[in-house]
Amino acid sequence: MTTQKTAIVTGSARGIGAAVAKRLASDGLAVAVLDLDADACADTVKAITDAGGKAIAVGADVSKEESVAAAIEKIVAELGEPTVVVNNAGIIRDNMLFKMTVDDWDSVMAVHLRGAFNVTKAAQKYMVDAGWGRIVNLSSTSALGNRGQANYSAAKAGMQGFTKTLAIELGRFGVTANAIAPGFIETEMTAATAERIGVPFEDFKKAAASQIPVNRTGVPEDIAHTASFFISEGAGFVSGQVVYVAGGPKD
Repeated sequence: MTTQKTAIVTGSARGIGAAVAKRLASDGLAVAVLDLDADACADTVKAITDAGGKAIAVGADVSKEESVAAAIEKIVAELGEPTVVVNNAGIIRDNMLFKMTVDDWDSVMAVHLRGAFNVTKAAQKYMVDAGWGRIVNLSSTSALGNRGQANYSAAKAGMQGFTKTLAIELGRFGVTANAIAPGFIETEMTAATAERIGVPFEDFKKAAASQIPVNRTGVPEDIAHTASFFISEGAGFVSGQVVYVAGGPKD
């Protein structure tokens, strides 16, 4: 009898994280739907359980070590020891460098980088003990540089270095680590960006799609499919990779 594996997906109340959580549940994993506010996770959890899957809502601030520790304790008690981590939690505080505040910089670094560090460090011991684990980190095409996103770009580039180091350190224990770098994905975050610059979201998407070889913008499920592959048994020889899921080559 196969023991059900437990996954943690951070930032999974909505958007990419929610899509990943639902996909992993459909793949047969028990899923900890983790976000800053547990109540915000209710819709994702309901979608999973209504479809016959197993999930719980977990509230935690990934940037705080003690909050993550409490979350892990809850997950182990209610779902089982986690051997899959998807570090998706993220925020944006976009601005040109000369307008960007120290708080803008620190907040983005804290959620993306410190958050991924805290969650992965807390969960990796369960992977090592099991002799099997999967870590998937969300980077971005912005890691290559993007106007008005010095903080976000630096954080997402950092996620790639973090991923490659995890692959080196944990590979001998049967743990893989890979990163997904999405391009334009239709989420509340991209909608907020369109609103901030004063462009209707449909026009914003149309302009983006015109620059993408497959001639469309991405949806959260596109990222969920990729995460599913990295977490599958068949991806056990794939580690330390960064895959740009952007509908075609990045200039």
